[in-house]
Amino acid sequence: MSLPEEDVQTYPRPPRLEPVPQRIEIWLGGERIVSTTDALRVLETHHAPTYYIPRAAITARITPAPGSSMCEWKGAARYWTLTAGGQTAPRCAWDYPSPTRRFADLKDHLAIYAHAMDECRVGGVAVTPQPGDFYGGWVTPNLRGTVKGAPGTRHW
Repeated sequence: MSLPEEDVQTYPRPPRLEPVPQRIEIWLGGERIVSTTDALRVLETHHAPTYYIPRAAITARITPAPGSSMCEWKGAARYWTLTAGGQTAPRCAWDYPSPTRRFADLKDHLAIYAHAMDECRVGGVAVTPQPGDFYGGWVTPNLRGTVKGAPGTRHW
């Protein structure tokens, strides 16, 4: 399946939350831990989309992980560790237990770092992680423009 072409430089700021029409699939430890058409994504200028999975759609064991962070748009985040197929991915996911009103639909959804999984797909298309060690966007071949995250782009 092909994804429609999108330019990350035209994504909005403040970011926009929208449903994902494609199936989202994620593998960890050789097991498919997510297969859902009920995901959401956040689009923000110069970011690859960040996909949020309904917690109920994740079959991996989910345990609390240390740390927290703050998003000026979504609120306070907490972190999670996922385990499946005998593999543990520490601090590989985050959520917003009390998101801001604008992002209220993110409640009970987790975003997952693609780099910590065996594979992640959007509509059957394999993703690569957003560059850098902070942002959790998923890069797909249909994206155009400069995706931030590489050295020198973190605080654009």
